Amino acid sequence: MAAIDTLITGARVRTFDPAQPWAEAVGIDADRIAYVGSAAEAPAARHTIEADGRLVTPGVIDSHNHLLLGFDADAVSLEGAHDLGEVRRRIGEFATSRPDLDWICAENAVYSIVENRRPNADDLAGLTGRPIFVTTYDQHSVWLSRAALQALGILSGGDIAWGRPERDERTGEPTGWVTDFYTSAMTEAGLTQLQRDIPMYSPDRRYRKLQSSMRMATALGITTVVEPQVPLAELPLFERALAEGVLTSRVIAALFHPVGADGDFRRRLRETIDGFAGDPLLQVGPVKLYADDVIEPHTALMLEDYANRPGRRGRPSYPGRELVDVITELDRLGLQTHTHATGDAGIRLALDAIENAQRVNGTVDRRHGVVHVECLHPDDLPRFRALGVTAAMQPRHCSPDLVAGTWMENIGEERWDRAWRFRSLLDSGATVAFSSDWQVGEMDPLVGVFSAATRATLHGTDAWTPAERVGIDRALEAYTVHGARAWHAEDSLGTLRPGMLADLVVWSGDLSSHERDPQRLLTEHAEVTMVGGRIAHARGAVTDAAGAAPATDPATSGSHDDPHGHEH
Repeated sequence: MAAIDTLITGARVRTFDPAQPWAEAVGIDADRIAYVGSAAEAPAARHTIEADGRLVTPGVIDSHNHLLLGFDADAVSLEGAHDLGEVRRRIGEFATSRPDLDWICAENAVYSIVENRRPNADDLAGLTGRPIFVTTYDQHSVWLSRAALQALGILSGGDIAWGRPERDERTGEPTGWVTDFYTSAMTEAGLTQLQRDIPMYSPDRRYRKLQSSMRMATALGITTVVEPQVPLAELPLFERALAEGVLTSRVIAALFHPVGADGDFRRRLRETIDGFAGDPLLQVGPVKLYADDVIEPHTALMLEDYANRPGRRGRPSYPGRELVDVITELDRLGLQTHTHATGDAGIRLALDAIENAQRVNGTVDRRHGVVHVECLHPDDLPRFRALGVTAAMQPRHCSPDLVAGTWMENIGEERWDRAWRFRSLLDSGATVAFSSDWQVGEMDPLVGVFSAATRATLHGTDAWTPAERVGIDRALEAYTVHGARAWHAEDSLGTLRPGMLADLVVWSGDLSSHERDPQRLLTEHAEVTMVGGRIAHARGAVTDAAGAAPATDPATSGSHDDPHGHEH
């Protein structure tokens, strides 16, 4: 056998190939894996990486990662700000330091900043005369100052295309709180207004976020990123990133389908996907929809009343059962769907729509996905495997430091056993594709693996619903094998065997040795990230650095020891 390009040897290679689960060496030639086996029998190579007992796995597939929502250097981060005083301090200091900005924008506010009520415009009074625009950590709500309400015309009774301004039930005056933000903001009208009025949504600033998020993903061992919500108007940002060499990892861009879009729009989606030239690093499709909203503001659709809001069960994103018709038509057009659903009734609605599509259209193996699956009724758990539906889930979201308070109280203890049922879904035979939901949660997949293995805080305390824990190996499988299966890529990605694309990670240590002490996962990192046989990131311990800096997660200041302060 002629010499291959690269040999990684002396490793603990977790292949996830049932025929050969473990190996010592991986050989790469061009963009493919050429050898998996013992170190002694490995072929000669022009370049050798001595792994010295480190774990090698397939590259991580992050099946829900908002690259376009990376942190903005011209906005203030409210990560870890738990009370109104801290929020006011950060916004006030930022406004003083940035007199050049016409708007003061802030990101990642939590819902519980003010006890027993939602924040309002008065809570932002006196900080600056300029408008203040604040997004919640989950991007589903916005908090505005009085000057912002005035600038946007809401104060004088006007509406906005990118959300639903709340008004005081007694006076009819706007409170400063806006719901349904993210679903409305990605419509054509909503995005046009945002780009016109809010500087944070300019194409240049969105592109800068895409660049920084992409660098971070590759440095964290993520070799395929699913950007779950791209409006047609923002698809050129990804084409630009491809042309300029920004896409160091593969990207699957899911196109956003707004509520109210008609058959002509769905045909535009089909034509956009068909007309896209395509590239190994950029794939366009599937289609992102919403079955409901989120649990924290009581807007996710529930089968029974919220525990702390008698008579309230949320609402579907589409009127009635219109979602069933939309998914059925998209399925008929040959399109895979990726549907947000968090409440148990929202999840059931999404499953009903997929089941109807399969029955009406006679389709098989479309692999539609339901995203988040936060509160799953026991009757619907077996339907994921039966319908071939992927559960695209985020392990970090079930951490008690994120769900204690609002989420737990809204659902009520009698329904906690429905929360983020990773193990039950995997045991049922369903495809469970893990992801970060960056920047709702940290992008680092090791945070996700730790959370899946412990269901604890990042300090390892207060483990919650431990019956749904999965071990490290099973969590890695959900990030690799199941991620590939979710996107019809199991013949090229997700396992390490000859002929597969050479997307892999050399970790800093043997992650599999931490099963009894998962806390040690948070001391590890991706040492080498290889995409299509090319070293896209290296920290230098086992190979020369490839020009990519080590990952820095702004959400944790490069550390795993400063957990988020939100409740999701």
